[in-house]
Amino acid sequence: MRRAVCPGSFDPITNGHLDIIARASRLYDEVYVAVMINQSKKGLFTVDERMDLIRRVTTEYGNVTVESHHGLLVDFCKARGIPAIVKGLRAVSDFDYELQMAQMNNGLSGVETLFVPTNPTYSFLSSSLVKEVAAWGGDVSHLLPDAVHRALVERLRGEV
Repeated sequence: MRRAVCPGSFDPITNGHLDIIARASRLYDEVYVAVMINQSKKGLFTVDERMDLIRRVTTEYGNVTVESHHGLLVDFCKARGIPAIVKGLRAVSDFDYELQMAQMNNGLSGVETLFVPTNPTYSFLSSSLVKEVAAWGGDVSHLLPDAVHRALVERLRGEV
């Protein structure tokens, strides 16, 4: 069984994230989406809400499992027998940081990191940017799965 993990905060999941997960699901028998918990960051969506949204928008793949994790990603991988991390790269600036993380993860546990170039359509896309544009009333519907867009609009109506 070939397994990989796609980690991130996914606050919220975007079409860019979904593209990487979909591509990984075609390459691996089992793909875990690890919603990483950072206690120092206050997310717009709770971890449980993010996991629910990810499950809803990945059901069509049939081989995606969504879980949360607080701690080192390599510990998540070791506990599940996952030998590979799949990360999307948007730009050279992503590569500098991700290469350091990949080398550290490999040094700690032998887990490999595979970099997947982002679809050019999503090369500028980040959850932070989507939230900022949406908070100012910009249309981000084409950047998010429909269910996620609805949840974002509802959340911002209540918080803005």
